[in-house]
Amino acid sequence: MNKIYHLSTCDTCKRIIKQLELPDNFTFQDIKSEPITVKQLEEMKKLSGSYESLFSRRAKLYKERNLAEEDLAEEDYKGFILEHYTFLKRPVIITGGKIFIGNSKKTVEAAAAAIAGS
Repeated sequence: MNKIYHLSTCDTCKRIIKQLELPDNFTFQDIKSEPITVKQLEEMKKLSGSYESLFSRRAKLYKERNLAEEDLAEEDYKGFILEHYTFLKRPVIITGGKIFIGNSKKTVEAAAAAIAGS
């Protein structure tokens, strides 16, 4: 499966998608207009190892709700990601059975190498 979970209004996501020059066999899912399902999130967790790795601490709601003060467990991260799309670290790229989460230069380069090799 080749898929990218992104936010179409996010300039960083747009830049990364353009930079990666994704092949036609990629499926794009705008997580705002098409929310992620429990099944999709569980699949992402299986590839990444944890819900926490998929969770964005940069989300505005994270600060507004003072979640930094909370002792969050895996089920909390899962619940927040399913509750509101901004809690998913973006973009999430799945290709060749591997997952690439977020927009760090290292992650984007690793995703580009994986896509080129597939």
